[in-house]
Amino acid sequence: MTDAQDVTPPPRERKTLVQGLVGDLCKIIEEGVIPVGGKLPSEATLTVQYGVSRTVVREAVAALRSQGYVEPRQGAGVFVLANRAELKQPFGGIDLKKLSGVLEMMELRIPVEAEAAALAAARRSPAQEVVIFEAIDALENAIAGGQDTAKLDLAFHVAIARATNNPRFELFLEALGVGAIPRVGVSSYDAGGRSSSYDKQLNSEHSEIAKAIAAGDGAEARSWMRKHLESGLQRYRDLRASAE
Repeated sequence: MTDAQDVTPPPRERKTLVQGLVGDLCKIIEEGVIPVGGKLPSEATLTVQYGVSRTVVREAVAALRSQGYVEPRQGAGVFVLANRAELKQPFGGIDLKKLSGVLEMMELRIPVEAEAAALAAARRSPAQEVVIFEAIDALENAIAGGQDTAKLDLAFHVAIARATNNPRFELFLEALGVGAIPRVGVSSYDAGGRSSSYDKQLNSEHSEIAKAIAAGDGAEARSWMRKHLESGLQRYRDLRASAE
């Protein structure tokens, strides 16, 4: 006999149930019923307590995680990270349509991602290494086809962050989103245009970073990532200087 709690409801009904559960759990967290550092009830407990399926519970927990409220820890449970909703968007105040915002973001990325590259060189798995090189190939194909490369560029940086096997690096880039890969304002991208030479230069730098990671050379990986991001930062500093 099938357990009623394991029966997955239709998509529309499931979405409503997930939203309801997320709302209830957010309220409990924000009111401090479960304090920061505390653990949510188990999946089995939540299915019984709220009369929903395991799928609904898992999707609700995933939503809470994406909002910065909780963190699942393998074999231990789901723990509360924050009890204030505003913590879910720590970079929401950065206006990436302005040069000042781009400069703030680039200055922040340099030390974080340089260290991520070094850690990836030491910790990446063979599968993660493959994903990094696949991201470079995808970028190369997009450049050849004259396609927008921002999302694929971000995918490359996320692949390195993931290869650190420290989820905080990936969460950092996810919080910034595709805005972490600025294009508007660079002369070759003005008026929404694209420059294959600009993209090719970026992807050449990506290749050097990836090769250093594959060689397990943390110092070289860190150096190339820093060089890659600092060259971008300098372009935007030059743009600001020319506009003053």
